[in-house]
Amino acid sequence: MTDMIVRRAIAADVPAVVALLADDPLGQQREHVGDSLDADYVAAFTMIAADPNQYLAVCVIESVIIGCVQISFIPGLTRRGALRGQIEGVRIADGWRGRGYGRQLLLWAIDTCRDRGCRLVQLTSDRSRDDAQRFYKSLGFAKSHDGFKLNL
Repeated sequence: MTDMIVRRAIAADVPAVVALLADDPLGQQREHVGDSLDADYVAAFTMIAADPNQYLAVCVIESVIIGCVQISFIPGLTRRGALRGQIEGVRIADGWRGRGYGRQLLLWAIDTCRDRGCRLVQLTSDRSRDDAQRFYKSLGFAKSHDGFKLNL
């Protein structure tokens, strides 16, 4: 396996991250990839970069961004005041899937949560993502809750 580096995303990485997020059937419906970066993505990245409880990471091989993940560190009173890590936007580029990079990226994210003091790591996965759900279970995640969303 080629050496993969995981690092904090910078503004110049945002177009590549958006392309990764759009690189599947669900993402194609939700994301917008065009000649220029949509201002909403720039605004979102600005908020993420300024928030110490957000960590948007990219994984890079030989200067090419092949994956991404975002971790939100959520303080709360439940579970005796436990800090939890919420993992979102996990993607590995199509040509790089199936080689263990997703596992490396998720293990990095879990370690980052542990190092930050989280007592719980959680994530959601769309019901249609059977492969992703099998992958998360193989890492020890348990399907423990039913989630609800309200589009605004």
